[in-house]
Amino acid sequence: MDEKVLKEARRRKNWTQEQAALALGVTQAYLSMLERGRRPLSDRFVCRALKVLSLPPTALPLRSQDPGMAASPRKPDFGAELGALGHPGFSYLSVRRRRNPAEVLLEALSEPNLDTRVAEGLPWLALTYVDMDWDWLVRNAKLRDRQNRLGFAVSLASEVAADKNDSERVRELRQRLEVLESSRLAREDTFCHDSMTHAERVWLREHRSPTAAHWNLLTDMKGEHLAYASP
Repeated sequence: MDEKVLKEARRRKNWTQEQAALALGVTQAYLSMLERGRRPLSDRFVCRALKVLSLPPTALPLRSQDPGMAASPRKPDFGAELGALGHPGFSYLSVRRRRNPAEVLLEALSEPNLDTRVAEGLPWLALTYVDMDWDWLVRNAKLRDRQNRLGFAVSLASEVAADKNDSERVRELRQRLEVLESSRLAREDTFCHDSMTHAERVWLREHRSPTAAHWNLLTDMKGEHLAYASP
């Protein structure tokens, strides 16, 4: 979120600065400074504004990413993260605070091994939140050498969108794929299943989908088999 998003969200509510400030628990003068970019938007304020102004999770702050940073000692519960973002298959789970879907997608794609159901939910993030910050996501995926995994997830999302005749999402997702295509890696990888056996790897090289082969991934996942692919 930036000052422009904040101001536009207030105007969509048809609120004056005084009305919005009251709902947000700040003074009108402070809100005015925020909307003019004269004060930084704190994470706490953004989380409150998300609820009060009915903003999507894509407006949540994104943390800076550094591939050299030590991993968090506590592994995220990606199933609960997906549920908090609206994935129907994980709606029974919840987390204390939602995170930006781009951040969740990046961290999940960086995992060596994920539960199959969670891995199958990653294209859903790309499909559902096509308005996420793709510049941030692609840049950080490249820093982690995860652009092939991201490209595969976006490809499956595009296939699902096509099956649903959602031409607008297909167009937007294919634009993202064009950007990722130029940075596609030649080395072989898996789709968050690095622990697979040698026999599984041999079998998948022969039986994976053309999409998986294009992104040099060993996986049997296909867009048509995803639970949310049906109309």
